Amino acid sequence: MATTNSRSCLQYLLHLAHDNLDFRLPEIKALLALRGKKFQPIENFKEKSPFWCLDGLSEEDVRGIMARSVCAKSAFELWGHGQTHSELRTSLLNYPLEHMSPFMEKHSTYRINVYTFNKTLEFTDRIKKIDALDYLPFEGTVSLKSPQHVFCLLEDYGTDPNDIPDHPYYIYFGRWIGDGQRELIRSHSVKNRHFIGNTSMDAGLSFIMANHAKVKENDVVFDPFVGTGSLLVACSQFGAYVCGSDIDYNTIHGKGRSSRKNQKWRGPDENIRANLRQYGTENMYLDVMVSDASKPVWREAALFDAIITDPPYGIRESTRRTGSHKDTAKPADGFYMESHVPVSQAYHLSDIFTDLLNFSAHRLVMGERLVYWLPVYRPDYSEEMVPLHPCLRLISNSEQTLSSHTSRRLITMEKIKEPEAQFSGHGYRWHGGNIVRQYLHKCLIESNG
Repeated sequence: MATTNSRSCLQYLLHLAHDNLDFRLPEIKALLALRGKKFQPIENFKEKSPFWCLDGLSEEDVRGIMARSVCAKSAFELWGHGQTHSELRTSLLNYPLEHMSPFMEKHSTYRINVYTFNKTLEFTDRIKKIDALDYLPFEGTVSLKSPQHVFCLLEDYGTDPNDIPDHPYYIYFGRWIGDGQRELIRSHSVKNRHFIGNTSMDAGLSFIMANHAKVKENDVVFDPFVGTGSLLVACSQFGAYVCGSDIDYNTIHGKGRSSRKNQKWRGPDENIRANLRQYGTENMYLDVMVSDASKPVWREAALFDAIITDPPYGIRESTRRTGSHKDTAKPADGFYMESHVPVSQAYHLSDIFTDLLNFSAHRLVMGERLVYWLPVYRPDYSEEMVPLHPCLRLISNSEQTLSSHTSRRLITMEKIKEPEAQFSGHGYRWHGGNIVRQYLHKCLIESNG
């Protein structure tokens, strides 16, 4: 494959999956940041379009994105584009021949695919479109089964399935570079996972969170509300060492009632470690422990390269912490001290996010990221409701709609400075708690009919 310096700064086309639209741009930007590159779209960039044309990248950069992305389907070296086939022809004929020729040599084999977004073409129509490209100087032999080079004609018919035009809005032609990791969504589906719970994170969203956090090989990743470990599974897939904690003893130890249909109790080997073993990443598993997120047990140091979590919202999973509502609680003493299990009390969502941001400011390595979900009530939502911290910079804020008036937002933050004395311990407080309590109250009313 030719990868000379002359090919290092060509234009490339990304074909994006048309789901999780709000998560695509932060994912691609994060994966580019891992390579020290910026997101540079060409003119007329449309974020909601399934096709993005990018500048300033090398083929190696593009392959690096495709090796991680679950939002991108495929990537191409862009040879030509236009609003009509006539414009496409002009664009292709103006493309430097020295960039084309290494892939059109006489003894090479190739195949041309036709892809249409939002429209289905008959086989005969596809063949006609391929035949219409006879002005390109292909000298090799067509091989449909195992070609050395694959090319693609891509037509964009818009995003409205109820208003499909006769002719495409835009057309692209390019050389296939690689496919994204959409297969991970299927292979890691929660439906087929060994150990699951009521709120196990969807596989696709788990990988998106890992990418937003820029999780990479040999990172140490922590989830303070680990549950059944879906986020640990995703991060370990990218070569990170993973650990977590949760206040729920039964979940951590894989005991109690099963969340599976037609299964009353969990089996003897249903636990987080078994999940990683299922996907061949058990060697990346550090450990998990029963712990109260409001009372961190970690030493005061930058320990983690990423903190990724889905805090409990109190609808399907209760929000609890250790403590008592009484003014004074009688301490356990004597022989029972070591085995004493403290009583629990409500853990308000405002306190959860306050503690989470404070914990991340102290325990994240400088320049690394916190990624978490924030529930919101859509009619009342504004960006001012997102919790902030003086040591953490907001990187992205992406919405997943849950209903007409509820959603949750995936918040990505990056540590930009070490905490000062006035922000030590739990000194920082978030004052947007009433918003989240309002959300929770309305959702509970809904769930109760």
